[in-house]
Amino acid sequence: MNVSLTNVDSVNAILQISVAKDDYQEKLNDALKTFRKKANIPGFRPGTVPVGMVKKMYGKSIMAEEINKLVGENLYKYIQENKLNVLGEPLPNEEKQQPIDFATEGDYEFFFDIALAPEIKLSLTKKDKLNYYKITVDEEHVDKQIESYKANYGKYDKVEEGAKETDLIRGVISELEDGNVKEGGIKVEAGVVMPSYMKDAEEQAKFVGAKTGDVIKFNPGKAYEGNETEISSLLHIQKDEVEAIAAEFNFEVTEVTRYKEADLDQDLFDKVFGAGTVKDAEEFKAKVKDIISEQFAPDSDYKFLLDAKELLEKKVGDLEFPEAFLKRWLMTTGEERTAESLDQDFPKIISDLKFHLIKEQIAKDYEIKIENEDMKTIAMQAARAQFAQYGMMNLPDEMVENYANDMLKNKDNARNLLDRAMENKIIDALKTKLGLTEKEISLDEFRKFFETEETKEEVKEENE
Repeated sequence: MNVSLTNVDSVNAILQISVAKDDYQEKLNDALKTFRKKANIPGFRPGTVPVGMVKKMYGKSIMAEEINKLVGENLYKYIQENKLNVLGEPLPNEEKQQPIDFATEGDYEFFFDIALAPEIKLSLTKKDKLNYYKITVDEEHVDKQIESYKANYGKYDKVEEGAKETDLIRGVISELEDGNVKEGGIKVEAGVVMPSYMKDAEEQAKFVGAKTGDVIKFNPGKAYEGNETEISSLLHIQKDEVEAIAAEFNFEVTEVTRYKEADLDQDLFDKVFGAGTVKDAEEFKAKVKDIISEQFAPDSDYKFLLDAKELLEKKVGDLEFPEAFLKRWLMTTGEERTAESLDQDFPKIISDLKFHLIKEQIAKDYEIKIENEDMKTIAMQAARAQFAQYGMMNLPDEMVENYANDMLKNKDNARNLLDRAMENKIIDALKTKLGLTEKEISLDEFRKFFETEETKEEVKEENE
């Protein structure tokens, strides 16, 4: 088998694969024998069908499959061995490729168009200046986060005073009939309501001010009108039974509890950051400030990468892309893509591709690689960030690691984490190679970098 490459220009080439009969004959014979053993043809037991009959009936399709497999293997083998940086996937050449007839065993020629990535040369020094914007953490950020911790780690305490709209009221719920408790009717010993969840203001008002021992006559269907799920849950019945319930129920209050935020004390410090990590309010605030600063760091890195993108693209200059090939390939692979939508999206596709190739070159120049440990670290960070959104800060490493491992088992998640890990390493490399000037900036000022003209007009109107 002969494989050769002919360059059309710097970014387009034609790869020719010449397949002789001797290249596929042995594989074809083995495939025919294997098929013969499994072939189910009337009048013959499996394995006894004559080879000639198998070849006559199925030889063309079997040969096509074997040759296409052989061509595909050698196509990508050539690309890998010659370290060709190709864009997209090889496509059959529309001019040179002749129709293939697999009816007879003979020699075949295959021609493929391939797109080559443009060559990129980068020379980075400290003379290449960029600002790095570090978002300052002010007292307001710290106070808001502490309030969030206090709310997340609070608890419900029993109160003797009248219930508020947001209190939990526990009691016995009994179905009424003619104003009396219905014999054999619905009865819930441990009912729980929160007045603020009720849709009807009149029904809600009945529970506000309630105390232990009070008996409240209410209408569940009216209180939670249109919410069969809530009613069935409250009365411990099936959804299809909701429509037939009585209009009146008694609610005998047995307890009123009110949510109380956690105090700023050692118990809260230990729950948030682990036992003994911080010992007083001052240390707690400092730790919270560090946590917020860490949360802002990816935003600063993102802005830095955007600025670096602009600088790097200027240094690289204009790149030639195989646009005709890329459009043809994109139309082939995008089922819902139209010629019109492609023309509209193509400039951004080229822009993204250009920066992708620049990042690839940086990784190559500075020998940046992603190891298994890097994947584990980035997955752990992603897992902790997800838990942190729900105020779950001090989780055991084993629990976070198990969650991270599950994330890595998902191919899409693993691919996204790999890209993120590579991007993080590229950012770190750029920080060391470029001349950085660190500038502290408020969050409001930082957000202005990302305001569109439309957003600016909206803000202006609101202020007026």
